[in-house]
Amino acid sequence: MVIDSLKVGNLRCNCYLLKIENEILIIDPGADANKIIEKIGDGRVVGIIITHHHPDHDGAVYELVERYKTLVYDKNNLIEGKFKIGKFNFEVIFTPGHKEDSITLFFEKEKAMFCGDFIFKDCIGRCDLEGSSVTDMILSIKKIKKYDMDIVIYPGHGVTTTLRHEINNNIYFRDDISYF
Repeated sequence: MVIDSLKVGNLRCNCYLLKIENEILIIDPGADANKIIEKIGDGRVVGIIITHHHPDHDGAVYELVERYKTLVYDKNNLIEGKFKIGKFNFEVIFTPGHKEDSITLFFEKEKAMFCGDFIFKDCIGRCDLEGSSVTDMILSIKKIKKYDMDIVIYPGHGVTTTLRHEINNNIYFRDDISYF
């Protein structure tokens, strides 16, 4: 699987284009539909996944659906567990905290995790917005800490990190929850 990242919109959201052979899976098309379309080229879009519904993550979805006539997947139509779209096999993990509809996508074979605004390098997503919850964030962090430490985390903004780095360096991953 090839992973391309584009920075889109004013908030520089990471829009990910995953490619296996000629199939493309889009994650978080927040803005700049034409930029995304240009990068896709002659690839066949098999789906669009939204990690959570904030405008910087789903702002271009309708233009892309119109162009590619594909389905949009999010917490409303995904279940927690194993999932397959085209050639893409992954696990859907419900990770509320930043927003009640937050999901994380784990591609086990590639050791890649796409988490939207749940985890950033050395930080986590805000928990003071409508639909967010500190309690849910703590539970989501505990859930994700059980995964393989060598997983590469692809966040909704900023640079990639690893679960090992976050467990060892991110204050929010400490077992003592007094930091909230």
